[in-house]
Amino acid sequence: MSASITPPEGIDPRKDSLIEYPSIFPIKVMGAMVDGFAEAMVQVALQFDPGFDASTMELRPSKGGNYLGVTLNITATSRAQLDDLYRALTGHPMVKIVL
Repeated sequence: MSASITPPEGIDPRKDSLIEYPSIFPIKVMGAMVDGFAEAMVQVALQFDPGFDASTMELRPSKGGNYLGVTLNITATSRAQLDDLYRALTGHPMVKIVL
């Protein structure tokens, strides 16, 4: 027997968010340590946040030097924007992981 829980009227759990918009939202992206990776991530960020400031980006090479972690501090304006940005990043050929 399966029971379903009905949320209170007017609340859609798919849209419920703890993020207040607009806000600065860090997104961590990891890819191979290759020329152009960080610049490619800046270009993706600018597509979804035209005011993205690349000087706020944090770069962290992996211990072995094979990968580069990039933190993009995006101005999040909506859940749809973040969802679209995550899809663009995870679909990018240079990206291994997005957190």
